[in-house]
Amino acid sequence: MATACAPPPPDAVSAAGGATSRTNCGIDVATGDPPQRIYAAYQPAIELAHALGVSDRLAGTAFLDAKVLPEYADRQADVDYLPSLPSREALLQANPDFVLSGFNGFFAEQGADSSVGTRASLREVGVQSWILSPLCPSEDGLTDQSIDPATVKVENIYRDLRDLGALFGVEDNAEAVISDMRERIATVEKQVAGVDRPSVAIVSPNEDGTYGVASGIDFGSHIIERAGGTNAFADLSKKRNIDVGAEELVKRDPDVILTDACCDASMTEQDARPEVDAILHDPALSGLTAVENKAVHPFLFADRSAGVRAAHSVELVASVLHPDRVG
Repeated sequence: MATACAPPPPDAVSAAGGATSRTNCGIDVATGDPPQRIYAAYQPAIELAHALGVSDRLAGTAFLDAKVLPEYADRQADVDYLPSLPSREALLQANPDFVLSGFNGFFAEQGADSSVGTRASLREVGVQSWILSPLCPSEDGLTDQSIDPATVKVENIYRDLRDLGALFGVEDNAEAVISDMRERIATVEKQVAGVDRPSVAIVSPNEDGTYGVASGIDFGSHIIERAGGTNAFADLSKKRNIDVGAEELVKRDPDVILTDACCDASMTEQDARPEVDAILHDPALSGLTAVENKAVHPFLFADRSAGVRAAHSVELVASVLHPDRVG
């Protein structure tokens, strides 16, 4: 892994033509000159592009789960945005030379999301691509039901930043973002060191009476852990998002519930209040510790996504779990 002051690793420069090369989710990604027309899909990718300082190179953005962080609002307002994912044809009409995706479904052959085709098929038409690596599928074209749990960690965000910084020619920016994230997360971890760790569930009521919860391989688990809690569903690891019945929630009896509100480019925590109310007034959940103590808090799907928002999310969750230690 390259650093700002260390020489590049052996695979950083290809033998042919001096192109910068990195490996992402098992795929070699090489650029000659830094990409100038980057298409970013999903919240984590869009915010990461702004954080790296390449907003002026964005050929388009699509599918925000929530309002971007305040520090990126002006930059996002200046770029083209689609509320839904583009078709492959629409993507290619934007003439990108690089596609950055915050979730692997954008390239999945049989996913629930719109797909622009596999990464290999994009490379055939001259377009390089990148998936934020905490959600690497086991092979190109698969969805997040094939994630390797070992990839779902904060350190992989730092690796993405460093690798993309090299590919985009903005290494110093990448190192500055990494340093800021590390410092903020370390500060929280120090503040919550030694505390009793409440059990936390990220919950979204479904229309059929079941509840979606974030499992142990969801990035939300890492946010909760670093914020001084434990995921009440940490032992589940077959897929990121799991539907459970009320009886399972009652059995697990989380101390704290976070909502999972999504998906609109203008969404804020305030917009998650209806989900809070729905959980608090759900008769099937009336005996839960979190409900009895009114420890149900507004939280956004965007806040549990693996990206540069992680430091913000750790601070936010820690302030909910340990308000006496984290302001």
